[in-house]
Amino acid sequence: MGRISSFGQNLYEGRVSFDFVGRRKVFYAISAIIVLVAALAFVFRGFNYGVEFKGGVEFTAKVQTANSQTSDDLTRAVNDANVPEAGDPTVQTSGSDSIRIQTRALTQDQATTITKSLEKAGATEVSQNLIGPTYGKQVATKALTGLIVFLVLVIIFIWAYFREWRMSVAAIVALAHDLIITAGVYALSGFEVTPATVTGLLTILGYSLYDTVVVFDKVRENTKGIATSTTRTYPEQANLALNQTLVRSINTSVTALLPVAALLFAGAAILGTGPLKDLALALFVGMLAGTYSSIFIATPFASQLKEREPAIKAQTARVMARRAKQAEAPVEVVAAATHRPVTTSGAAKRAQPTRQPRSKRGKGNA
Repeated sequence: MGRISSFGQNLYEGRVSFDFVGRRKVFYAISAIIVLVAALAFVFRGFNYGVEFKGGVEFTAKVQTANSQTSDDLTRAVNDANVPEAGDPTVQTSGSDSIRIQTRALTQDQATTITKSLEKAGATEVSQNLIGPTYGKQVATKALTGLIVFLVLVIIFIWAYFREWRMSVAAIVALAHDLIITAGVYALSGFEVTPATVTGLLTILGYSLYDTVVVFDKVRENTKGIATSTTRTYPEQANLALNQTLVRSINTSVTALLPVAALLFAGAAILGTGPLKDLALALFVGMLAGTYSSIFIATPFASQLKEREPAIKAQTARVMARRAKQAEAPVEVVAAATHRPVTTSGAAKRAQPTRQPRSKRGKGNA
């Protein structure tokens, strides 16, 4: 623990530093590759929309043991019901004694036929939930409206708080980065997109923004009065802010990811399906992407935009000129003082009077 504390102190004081801003092109390239893969995933592979978005009927069948064999038996039961609209159902285990079967939209008579066929296959209790596609459209519309309102408020808040539109742009870029990566992971993994997924996506926006604003606040503190400084440039001060908040960002992220990882494990490995898994995956991926973007994307991009200002360019030129002048200045060599031997004066050799012991003194000398 002491090593971590001393490492964080060295980062804060600048004795140890990682050049996040100077190597931003490397991090841009990494993010570009990840975003490209994510975009290709949800363009070509697509999303596995839940019944809430595409409409249909969801059957929940109680069984003695929910396993792959029971799922295959119930799948055959649906196909044997001779209902063409129920072909190719989505069957998933839900806990240890429940199986969910999703089909396309059915009439009430067709849903009743499927229920009887499932009961003949061994299901002890079957419930059905008919969902129209309009519900999913309403959820998607409201989510899109909430996203637009959130982004507008983010732009206004950052501009009003920091008085810097460049930070607003950088924050929006980081948020888009997080959303695209999270959506790409959903497409690649095949996890079902449900209203819980939408809730998770909107939640990670706030988390990602919080981490970014904390770093931006430190950047503002470090760059206050930077236009008149002749010792350090704006990118150097922004990079110092990233290093000063690095340990805090890592600690906060790990603390938040541990319980979310537990939720993801419980939802995917134990329950098998349900909104818990969908919510946890969105939160887990979004928090990871948000931590990455707040360190490697948001601040370096804001610094890059700021460096284009004429005043910052002039200040950087002054700092570089001063450093070049100091490097060219001759170094004064101080001559070592010559060693002088210490001589003993004659006075030091003069004999000093001595006194005889009392026993040897004569009485006449008393």
